Amino acid sequence: MSIDMKYSNFETLKKNSDFKKVYNKKISYANKYLVMYILENGTLRLGVSVSKKVGNSIVRHRLARLIREAFRLNNDNVKRGLDIVVVARAGLKEKGYKETESAMLHLMKHLDIITDPKEENND
Repeated sequence: MSIDMKYSNFETLKKNSDFKKVYNKKISYANKYLVMYILENGTLRLGVSVSKKVGNSIVRHRLARLIREAFRLNNDNVKRGLDIVVVARAGLKEKGYKETESAMLHLMKHLDIITDPKEENND
């Protein structure tokens, strides 16, 4: 049986009930740009949430893409078996990829879910 996944190393959270399970566990850490919630599970899954308070749909989708890309490029170092929900804050609106990646790595270090974060992207 083949499972079609958009990303090769992780799945995405799609159902509202999945997001609520992660939120209700209340294991979270926040910084100026992001809030990250985690829940232990069988497989690595990422959910991204960007509120309408952050901006219009163009801004929200751009931020969601930046968050997913930062996660995709760093997920080899993330512990497996977690549901992770990343919530964008309004401060991220004017920021680019490097700031998004830095904020995400900061949260992952504090939640102790990353093993060996890469400090520089030399691609």
